[in-house]
Amino acid sequence: MARAATTADAFNAVAEPRRRQILDLLAGGEKPVNELVAVLALAQPLVSKHLRVLREVGLVEVRDSGRQRVYRLNARPLKDIDDWVSGYRRWWSGRFDRMDVVLAELKESEDGDEHGDQ
Repeated sequence: MARAATTADAFNAVAEPRRRQILDLLAGGEKPVNELVAVLALAQPLVSKHLRVLREVGLVEVRDSGRQRVYRLNARPLKDIDDWVSGYRRWWSGRFDRMDVVLAELKESEDGDEHGDQ
């Protein structure tokens, strides 16, 4: 049975923590692969595999500079992720607003107990 593609889009690509770490590093500016290998303390083939996945979904771009391959972040595909997450901000905001009300009621109740109110 063929394995399902798990890295077909930016959502799947950034699900892997090391790939997010690579994106964070590249957010600071373009870097050659050997620098990424040193910072990540991973084997070069493993870093190259993660970079290949990120390149396939368009999250990184590469250019040759002499004998080095230099990678840079392309954040445009992250907009889809941000748009999706943003849809839940209202939901979370509503939850936090209700939690604030409950906490205020609890505090009011505790303050009343301390002063002998019942």
